[in-house]
Amino acid sequence: MNCLKKLVLVPFCLIFIGQAYTQEHPGIMMTKKNVAAIRKGVNIYPLLKSAYAKVKSSADQALKEPMLVPAPADGGGGYTHEAHKKNYTNILNCGIAYQISGDRKYAAYISAILLKYAAEYEKWPLHPKRKEGEGGRMFWQSLNDFVWQVYTIQGYDMAYDAIQPKDRQTIEKHLFIPIMDFFTKDCKETFDKIHNHGTWDIAAVGMTGYVLHKPEYVEMAINGSDKNGKTGYLAQLNQLFSPDGYYTEGPYYQRYALLPFVIFAKAIYNYQPELHIFNYRNQLLAKAINTSLQLTYTNGAFFPINDAIKDKTYESTEMVYGLDIAYADINPQPDLLDIAERQNTVIISDAGLKIAAAIAAGKAKPFKYTSQWIGDGASGNDGGLGILRYGSNDDQQCLLFKAAAQGMGHVHFDRLNILYYDHGQEVLADYGAARFINIETKGGGGYLPENNTWAKQTVAHNTIVVDQSSAFKANLKDAATYHPDLLAFKANANIQVVSAADDHAYPGVKLVRTTALIKIEGLKKALLLDVFKASSAEQHQYDLPFWYKGNLVDASFKIEAAKDNLKALGTQYGYQHLWLNSQNSIASGKGYVTVLNANNFYTTSFASSIPAALEVKLVSLGANDPQMNLVDSKAFILSQPKAKNQTFVSITENHGSTDPVAEVVTGAAADVTELTVLGANDQLTTVSFKLKGKQYTLRINYTDKNNFIQLTQ
Repeated sequence: MNCLKKLVLVPFCLIFIGQAYTQEHPGIMMTKKNVAAIRKGVNIYPLLKSAYAKVKSSADQALKEPMLVPAPADGGGGYTHEAHKKNYTNILNCGIAYQISGDRKYAAYISAILLKYAAEYEKWPLHPKRKEGEGGRMFWQSLNDFVWQVYTIQGYDMAYDAIQPKDRQTIEKHLFIPIMDFFTKDCKETFDKIHNHGTWDIAAVGMTGYVLHKPEYVEMAINGSDKNGKTGYLAQLNQLFSPDGYYTEGPYYQRYALLPFVIFAKAIYNYQPELHIFNYRNQLLAKAINTSLQLTYTNGAFFPINDAIKDKTYESTEMVYGLDIAYADINPQPDLLDIAERQNTVIISDAGLKIAAAIAAGKAKPFKYTSQWIGDGASGNDGGLGILRYGSNDDQQCLLFKAAAQGMGHVHFDRLNILYYDHGQEVLADYGAARFINIETKGGGGYLPENNTWAKQTVAHNTIVVDQSSAFKANLKDAATYHPDLLAFKANANIQVVSAADDHAYPGVKLVRTTALIKIEGLKKALLLDVFKASSAEQHQYDLPFWYKGNLVDASFKIEAAKDNLKALGTQYGYQHLWLNSQNSIASGKGYVTVLNANNFYTTSFASSIPAALEVKLVSLGANDPQMNLVDSKAFILSQPKAKNQTFVSITENHGSTDPVAEVVTGAAADVTELTVLGANDQLTTVSFKLKGKQYTLRINYTDKNNFIQLTQ
């Protein structure tokens, strides 16, 4: 028995009062009481059986290979970096293999490799390749050290009873305790930081505290290094997540941060179930997991806003952990099983057993993607994300509208940005992060210089740029002071709309954007309407980029691309990276551009409230890129070089396809024609267009939420 003070949940801290808990191993993801059932389950349930086969195969391979604990030397993706990553995976896999098979050779491996680490760890200084922020000892950044411990302590917990007491004493005294000192003292700033790095640090310390019978570590993890509740686990939950379960840095980092949040919660739940940690803030963690899934397109990829690697999907390990725990310990929603089937694996754990058994019993139901507004900020009132969806999961139109708060350092300067998907593809895209993760030859695997000079800048996104300058002049402190305001969100059968305003991104300029998916009888797909208003007492240049995927195949104007001597479009705020391929004056202020994307045609018809001097600039990415770091990207930019007030209106229509094998093209011409801005002011925007010969009028009333948008024929 070990005495740990009981934790009582209150809104912003945990208060400790006396309570004892029983120490058993294993006790985190896999618990001693359920080991027998999991052993039985790996022979009964197909998903658990296949997951265990992979784990055991990896564990067996680890036993065949040399046991290497190299002195840290390399950055992300380098030899020593990958060796230490592989070691924590091996430790975890061998811990699972020991518990399921009962074969002590797996526990012996864990004991032996951790004794090697114990013999070396205290000799290692800070990592020689450390960069900005706190460096680690094993890895170039302390974050990776925290991750190493989160995985390693699970393996140690599972092998604990099979390791000789004297060896446990050596491992704990010369490895885990020094690691805890490093995490809580040398890395104190990170430990107390409200940030995903801090979350990993806290989870590592708290989980280690439970496993080692060190209640002081658990208390620090939950209430911060000063144990006053101003920092620590609950403060992280309170400040980093909105009531809707949105993580302030966006979907990519929400996925990454979820694992330490849920796995430490699982440890608290197992050791002290009376605390009801999963009910905290109205089951916030369950909401966060569900929101993470809603922040993916139907192909499983996360919306790549902010610093994001675009290939990341809900198949990632973090989401497998989160989904398994959400279903097993919080709320057994049958549609979560649909995603688990697509993940095609489970964690070999108490939770994984429940998931595998439920799927085998046929309890899965299709995951329901929904149109919704997801609030940002601790109170949910700091802007947010609007998601509009039409169609089945097999062929869905989806629009993401970003009107969230600035968040932290991984967030981009892209107020009122949109992303658009259809037919399983990106149509209007986001660049994501300028990074080749863990590829040593590309900046050591970390963020590239172009992440700041390009990817974060406003022009890299589908939103208005004023005077060729990024919002808030790319100043994070200023941007964090303000957030956009939601004007309207409606998700009706035929019209889904989201609208938001921002008065602070550019001094003296008010931005209001309204986007909608509109279903009209006779059309297979909904129309994407976009109305972007900029108003000011002074004259400005307004640029609205559309970063498209595919190939430009038609336009209402004659394109004359520059033949030689390409020039960058500007000198700063991302413009220095843009080749100006063609610049076209549109006297009428309206026209169209057609793109062929994955054998589907998309025409964006556009119109301006000020026809005179409207320009369409065709640009490509790649200027001033000496290391060839930037990924190929193309855009057309609607540009009004000089105006006080400007309203850009566009309708994007999917209208046909091509079969390159049969060499057949159908519906190559758009049905939307004669798009015109009839009027635009602070109260009302009115536009008209023809569709298959029929005249339509659309009104947006910014002062009437009940009748915000109306379409008449």
